[in-house]
Amino acid sequence: MVKFGLCIFLMESLEAKNRIDALTKEIERHNRSYYVENSPTISDYEFDLLLKELASLEKLYPQYALENSPTKHVGSDLETDSSPFKQEKHLHPMLSLANTYNIQELREFDARVKKSVSTAFTYNCELKFDGSGINLLYRDGKLVRALTRGDGEKGDDVTRNIKTIKSIPLSLKGSGYPAEFEIRGEVYMPFEAFDRLNYDKILNEEQPFANPRNAAAGSLKMLSSSQVAERGLQCVLYHLIASEDYKTPLHSLSLKEASSWGLPISEYSKQCNDIEEVISYIESWDERRKSLPFPTDGMVVKVDQYAIQKLLGFTSKTPRWAVAYKFKPEEALSKVLSIDYQVGRSGAVTPVANLEPVQLSGTVVKRATLHNADQMEILDIRIGDYVYVEKGGEIIPKITRVELSKREPASEKVVFPTLCPACSTPLVRDPQQAKFFCPNSEGCPPQIEGKFLHFASRKAMNINVGEVAIHQLCEREFIKKLEDLYTLNDLQLLSLDKWKGKSVENFRTSLEESKKVPFGRVLYALGIKHIGEVSAKTLAAEYKTVDALSKATVEQLIQTQDVGEALAQSIVEYFKEPANIKTVEALRSFGLQFEEKEVEKVSDTLSGMTIMITGNYSISRDLMKQYIVSHGGKVGSSVSANTTYLLAGSKAGAAKLQKAEKLGIPVISEEEFYRIANPNGETFKGESNDAKENDEYTLF
Repeated sequence: MVKFGLCIFLMESLEAKNRIDALTKEIERHNRSYYVENSPTISDYEFDLLLKELASLEKLYPQYALENSPTKHVGSDLETDSSPFKQEKHLHPMLSLANTYNIQELREFDARVKKSVSTAFTYNCELKFDGSGINLLYRDGKLVRALTRGDGEKGDDVTRNIKTIKSIPLSLKGSGYPAEFEIRGEVYMPFEAFDRLNYDKILNEEQPFANPRNAAAGSLKMLSSSQVAERGLQCVLYHLIASEDYKTPLHSLSLKEASSWGLPISEYSKQCNDIEEVISYIESWDERRKSLPFPTDGMVVKVDQYAIQKLLGFTSKTPRWAVAYKFKPEEALSKVLSIDYQVGRSGAVTPVANLEPVQLSGTVVKRATLHNADQMEILDIRIGDYVYVEKGGEIIPKITRVELSKREPASEKVVFPTLCPACSTPLVRDPQQAKFFCPNSEGCPPQIEGKFLHFASRKAMNINVGEVAIHQLCEREFIKKLEDLYTLNDLQLLSLDKWKGKSVENFRTSLEESKKVPFGRVLYALGIKHIGEVSAKTLAAEYKTVDALSKATVEQLIQTQDVGEALAQSIVEYFKEPANIKTVEALRSFGLQFEEKEVEKVSDTLSGMTIMITGNYSISRDLMKQYIVSHGGKVGSSVSANTTYLLAGSKAGAAKLQKAEKLGIPVISEEEFYRIANPNGETFKGESNDAKENDEYTLF
């Protein structure tokens, strides 16, 4: 009997060890998806359940708990050592908060605090913004550094990007602030900005962000601060840490003082005398929060008195004086009526589930994306199934799981089509993606219409013609190639539904204006696979003309910033097609811009010099290139014997530095470069604490 009991114990112990190992690996994988890749695959609630299960098992079987268990450290947003962002240590560890999803656990938190504290205390409740953690360092009233949460000990330096957020002051106003202090908060993306960003991504057939938090985190890690400035980010700050000489006794009072210095502090907070008042405040927000213009996911409850916070202290991962109550994501159960397969302008086929209308987060949901064939296989979704629908970030409807208990016994597995639903061409699968494509780009109606819609879109040629009009023009075969837009006659235009003289006039005016659109946007408008707005501008700046770009090899193209092998291959393939060359020539004949305009000359101080650039500078690389050209220099495409200087910024390429050393090419810093470009002693200010928030200002 003893042996039998021992066997059971050993079996249970072994199962516990295996489960702890499996949970640890799964949680670390989700941590990377959430913090580094900004592409979570499960909800916060599901993640927290995994973490709680691991913590419970580690408590029962401490001998199997790993030293670096995710229950003991903060999830990290730090990337690899090759990350373009410099990593710096926080002055004080930036920990995470313990999460709870029920009221009883809030009361248990209150009981633990009271057990450790003999004096009276109050709570401060703050609406929890769903964004990306940021830590700002101010010294003598000036913003000197901004770090992401990172691993809690150190974070990525994103100061240049943070300076593009208008609500964050570069210089504090008033007086009374500490000589040096850190203040933590969240960088978030309002729903309006998030919708606009994802609309553009979907229009360009790029993967949209799952929710505003991921969009905010991804935006903070962009290399171009001018691109970050366009993302509409906002910031709210919630925790100030200063030296011992800062005597303010209450957390809530420190936030009021911070607000008086011009720092963005949330207006959605309340001081509460006891836990019941806290609970009442939380319940008052459960519905109200859904009408706010920004994402929220809970309420943070903090002991208000700094002295008691200090007494309670911290665990290795969380403060003992604060807890986050998380609102459960709203979901709804609906029936799958059918599944459509939409064809995009690149030929990608996306499955979409048609649902029985259901109310969710204030709107009626009728459709939800299934992403691709692999996702359909994982869900094992079938027509007639009842499914749970959530809104990612309360914006994009997505199906999270199937309610198998309601599945009809006779239901059949859904088979992804083998033929294009629009033109019946056999579909092909891209081996590098989980998507099927229709290869009939010249004869598939949705692809043709999609190319025209992209070409005419606001961020491309900005032509005044809508989706309905494009559909009718294509259906009547008035337009087949992009250049056909410039040959339409008035009779054809007036035959469109609701088009009259004014519509035609607006269309004609926008056509003329489109001829002034710069080369970078024209290149983007062509719809070459994988080319986005940023890479199009970079390519235009690098190659100057479409003729030079069309002759570039894959090897040459991948040396360009923002260009990977897939994009390089796509560009080469595009210019191999005679029909594409014909379109480019036709558009050029109508007056469209297919070469980069010359930069205005400022001086000849760099005349005869070829300067190769590598790394990151206080201004964007594009502006650095313009600066070189405006002073008479030439920007090199590679380090060679003809290179005058290698201008090395932070994170300079090791291979370029080695080649420069081998060839005896002088390597200069940004400061040395400005002295060479301005021999008469003019100073260049790459950074400023005034109203100029990023690199979008005059340099020369």
